[in-house]
Amino acid sequence: MVPLNTWVLISNFKLAYNLLRRPDGTFNRHLAEFLDRKVPANANPVDGVFSFDVIIDRGTSLLSRIYRRADAQESQPNIVDLEKPVNSEVVPVIIFFHGGSFAHSSSNSAIYDTLCRRLVGLCKAVVVSVNYRRAPENRYPCPYDDGWTALKWVNSRTWLQSKKDSKVHIYLAGDSSGGNIVHHVALRAVESGIDVLGNILLNPMFGGQERTESEKRLDGKYFVTLQDRDWYWRAFLPEREDRDHPACNPFGPKGKSLEGIKFPKSLVVVAGLDLVHDRQITYAEGLKKAGQDVKLLYLEQATIGFYLLPNNNYFHTVMDEISEFVSPNC
Repeated sequence: MVPLNTWVLISNFKLAYNLLRRPDGTFNRHLAEFLDRKVPANANPVDGVFSFDVIIDRGTSLLSRIYRRADAQESQPNIVDLEKPVNSEVVPVIIFFHGGSFAHSSSNSAIYDTLCRRLVGLCKAVVVSVNYRRAPENRYPCPYDDGWTALKWVNSRTWLQSKKDSKVHIYLAGDSSGGNIVHHVALRAVESGIDVLGNILLNPMFGGQERTESEKRLDGKYFVTLQDRDWYWRAFLPEREDRDHPACNPFGPKGKSLEGIKFPKSLVVVAGLDLVHDRQITYAEGLKKAGQDVKLLYLEQATIGFYLLPNNNYFHTVMDEISEFVSPNC
């Protein structure tokens, strides 16, 4: 049911994560950085894609890694080429938020570097991967603030404007906690008038006080336990807040209605073996109930992290869906 190399990858993550979390709510950040396999930005194109790192907010040292397609004629881009204007009629710009339950991984983690490179090639896009601040050192709303800062920065870059209309064609994407960040950054964009064309949420991390059927049935199976999830929510949410906080449960009793507002269209990808898949389906239903444009892609036998390795049919299904979702013709 789960490809062996995927099982090994996710099992290694789980083992490391168990070492890093402490019962008192603190986190071994030094060991986390040591265990996280990182890769540098690469100005030498790899599979036709080069990358470079940019500090977009010196006050918080917020860094983003930018991925671009290399022209066939280029050998190695120089500093002038890094921010040269995009040269196609319409170029999707995907702002990506990595997963890791708000506490793990970064924009230079090897698995996310590879995923972002794939998105560039498949979608003919520019990808901006945001190295947002992580919990528990930086609780709510720090990742949302960083996501908002990244969105404003991207929207202001003239070199990211498509030739067709001199606009930046922005999409927000993320997995796990990154998918959660997508929703909340999109809300700020709506309130502030920045045009986001679409949201892509891969196994988004949502929750709530009341346990759902999938949470009870899949607890401890396929890598994740409710105890794990509860730890991360306590580490991220404001102190003394429960899991019905809007950050965790956007359509719960304390959530904000999206009826009557122009929210971006959404692609919500759900793995049937993720213990919080009921939450993700409820999220998609909440969007639909509010009159928003949403596509739910439910993959019954997929596990968390299936989109990180191209060793399963679900990977290719989702990549095709994402490519179509950001296509100028959709």
